[in-house]
Amino acid sequence: MRGRIRFLDTRPLRGSRALRDLWIGTSVSQLGGQMANVAVLAQVWDLTGSPVGTGAIGLATGLPMVLFGLLGGTLADTVDRRAVVRATTAGQVLAAAGLCAQALADNRSVLLLLALVAAGTSCAALGAPARRTFPVRLLPGDQVAAGLALTNLSFQAGMLAGPAAAGLIIARWDFPAAYAIQAMAMAVSMLTVIRLPAMQPEGAMATDLSATLLAMPIALFPLVNETRFGGNPRTLGLFLSAVAVGGITAGLLSGTVTRRRRAGLVQLCAAGVWGLALAGFGLVEPLWPALGCLAVAGAADTVSVVTRSALVQCETPDAYRGRVSSVAHVIGVAGPELGNFRGGLLASATSAPFSLVFGGLSAVLAVAAVAATNAPLRAYRTPSAAAKPATPGAAAEAATAGQAS
Repeated sequence: MRGRIRFLDTRPLRGSRALRDLWIGTSVSQLGGQMANVAVLAQVWDLTGSPVGTGAIGLATGLPMVLFGLLGGTLADTVDRRAVVRATTAGQVLAAAGLCAQALADNRSVLLLLALVAAGTSCAALGAPARRTFPVRLLPGDQVAAGLALTNLSFQAGMLAGPAAAGLIIARWDFPAAYAIQAMAMAVSMLTVIRLPAMQPEGAMATDLSATLLAMPIALFPLVNETRFGGNPRTLGLFLSAVAVGGITAGLLSGTVTRRRRAGLVQLCAAGVWGLALAGFGLVEPLWPALGCLAVAGAADTVSVVTRSALVQCETPDAYRGRVSSVAHVIGVAGPELGNFRGGLLASATSAPFSLVFGGLSAVLAVAAVAATNAPLRAYRTPSAAAKPATPGAAAEAATAGQAS
């Protein structure tokens, strides 16, 4: 069995109705969210024509993730987690409706647009720690990693279809249509959350932060698209979809990863590949090789996310899982947004290719430094099917592993 390639493990969907409902809602909301992301990116570019402007989207999303993500962790460990997710999802529905309304009104204020983006992000950040604890509460221990892989696959599927569809929809019906679809998608997600059971709380970050803060490319996509491919919105959508092609391929083959116990080593290697692939994207000129580099980056990101999430969730006692999840969520989501802002600033001072190559290689060096100095992460093995850590000792181990991951 060693070295054998395995396809996606679908036992969580077959065995848990609640997990299945959650997965359906998450998949639909991810699709709408990715369409809205492209619409925001394109609308800010239309309003400002500047990589600093598109980089500011990172601030509008990154800062709320930090502020409300940590608060959300405390909420997840003190009140019913289902109630938290219900309320915050309702807030996201309202924010999405606001984005649609401003587009219909032909808004010309980038500050209003970014404020609505920040409002939706704040709601998402507040509910994310509670939402991230659902798989480990709904599934047996040996299926948690598979459940997380399915969740990541839904994200990649949304990234695959959403940006490409958004490019076509924006070109045909403009921004209001993309935002309206996001609002409807969030409403569907709200309905699926309502069906979840009540979940009262019971009594490996540096690698991801280095990779995303130093080498996040999305804010540079409009500039690359403008200088290399004439600013076509269809091409802009393909950039994000290419990342998802790699991610969804890795997700479909995730059984190969979720059954491997050397999660720390796998995560380190995946983070290094991410940086190299984005540096390659900065160097190549033709469209298809550029999309290929983004696909490799997407596959590496999926492997890194799944292994890191399984490590954090399995090694954290439930009484602390919300707070630990909030830190993981802040790093996993705010890190990329702040990385986008960093990339936009550097590109405005130099060029998009320099920013991409410098960021990618810097991420590789940072990950190498983590690997060289963190022996516990290199040696970490996921627990066996029967193991379910819940002791203070396990919490201490989780804190050590969390700092490393």
